[in-house]
Amino acid sequence: MKQPEVSVVLAVYNEDRLQECLATLAKQTGVAYEVIVVDDGSINRIKKQELKIKDKKFRFFRIKHSGPAKARNFGAKKARGKILVFLDGDMKFPKNFLNKLSQPIRQKKAKGTFSTEELVANWENVWSRCWNWENRLPDGRRIDPNRVDMVKDFRAILKSEFEKVDGFEDIGYTDTWTLAKKLGYRPFPVKVKHWHYNPETLNEVFRQAVWIGGRKRRWGVLGKIIALFRAAMPVSIVFGLAIGVVKREPKFLLFKVVYDLGIFTGIIGSL
Repeated sequence: MKQPEVSVVLAVYNEDRLQECLATLAKQTGVAYEVIVVDDGSINRIKKQELKIKDKKFRFFRIKHSGPAKARNFGAKKARGKILVFLDGDMKFPKNFLNKLSQPIRQKKAKGTFSTEELVANWENVWSRCWNWENRLPDGRRIDPNRVDMVKDFRAILKSEFEKVDGFEDIGYTDTWTLAKKLGYRPFPVKVKHWHYNPETLNEVFRQAVWIGGRKRRWGVLGKIIALFRAAMPVSIVFGLAIGVVKREPKFLLFKVVYDLGIFTGIIGSL
C-alpha cells in the first residue's frame, strides 16, 4: 500500500449511517489516503467484515467508551499520513473531497482547513429542518456562508500541528473548537460540497440535545443556570410557538419542547 498523505479519522459511537459514509470514502481520488475507524465502545461492536470493507486503506480499532475527543486523539496516534482529516460517521462525500480539502495544506498555503459547503443530507425530514432553525442556520446548510470567519472546527490539519497542542481537549460538545483556541488560529476555508445528516427522529433530537446541554459554559455554574432558564418549559413553549408560526411549521413546538428537555437534562447531569 502506498504511503498515505492523508489519514481520515472517524470516531463513531452507535452510528447507523457508517456504511454509507465509508462507501463514499472508498471512492476518493487525487490523493493517497487511509481511513481509521475508531469504534468508541458502541453497544454493537463495529466489524469491518460486516460492513463489507475489504480495502486495506481502512483500519478498524475499538476502545472503551470515552467520548469523541479521546477517540479522535486515539485515531490520530495511529495515523500514518502527514495530514489528519476528522470526519463524522453520518456524513457522505463526493470523490474529490479529500483532495480538495487537503490541497491548501499540501501546497503549504495553510496548516488546516474546513469546507464551507457542508450541506444537510436529510433536509426533507421535518425534524432535520427544525434542527437548523433552532441553531439559526440557513435552510439546507450546516455552515452559514456569511459567517465562515467564525468557524473553529478543523476538518483537516497537519499532524505536526495537531501533536504540538496534544490534540483535542475532552470538554464535551465543543471539543472540536479547542484546537483553534490552543493553536491561536482558525482553519482556512475551502469550497467542496459534502453532506451531513441532522437528527431526524425526536429520540435523536433528545439524545443530541443532552450531549449539547452537558457542555462547559463560558461563565461556569452561572452560565449553566442561565441556560437552564432558557430551556425551562414556559420559555420553550413561547419560543416554540413563535418560531413555528414564523416558519409555518406547527411541529416545531414539539421539537422545541423535546430539544430543550434534552438541554435541561444534560445541564442537570453536568452539575
